[in-house]
Amino acid sequence: MARVKGGSVSKTCRRKVLKQAKGYFGSKHRLYKTAQEQVFHSGAYAYRDRRRKKRDFRKLWITRINAACRENDISYSKFINGLNIAGVTVNRKMLASIAIDNKEAFKELVNVSKDALKNGKKVVKEEVKVETTKEKATDNKYEKMTLAELKAAAKEKGVKGFSSMKKAELLEALK
Repeated sequence: MARVKGGSVSKTCRRKVLKQAKGYFGSKHRLYKTAQEQVFHSGAYAYRDRRRKKRDFRKLWITRINAACRENDISYSKFINGLNIAGVTVNRKMLASIAIDNKEAFKELVNVSKDALKNGKKVVKEEVKVETTKEKATDNKYEKMTLAELKAAAKEKGVKGFSSMKKAELLEALK
């Protein structure tokens, strides 16, 4: 019986591993055995860090909220407790962006939280609205557009040289 080596199948498998190891340092991208080991470890690290990323972002948001709370003379834990008592449900990601972008709205949330902490029960209050200017609304409208739609809008507004602009440049010109 003839000897079967399975050359093409093995070669394809090895090429696949070496392609995944492209860009690794030293022999890890040249030698199959070390490349295979590194690709295996890289997969484990990627799996672990996809979960860790969620924790890291939550830490970042909490840090930002805490900094904004300290500017308004309240601690983070009291602020969150006050919001819970008041029945305000805003996630930390949104709170962090409000704390950075719109300090007046965040101050209103702090006041709602402080009032709820003083009274110790739910305070029925008007919804705290984050008001934006018309410019922000139109900016968001432009950001969702494709390049072709942006060029058409630029043509309507009479922007000069819009045909050679990139998307970011068009957004700036339309603002």
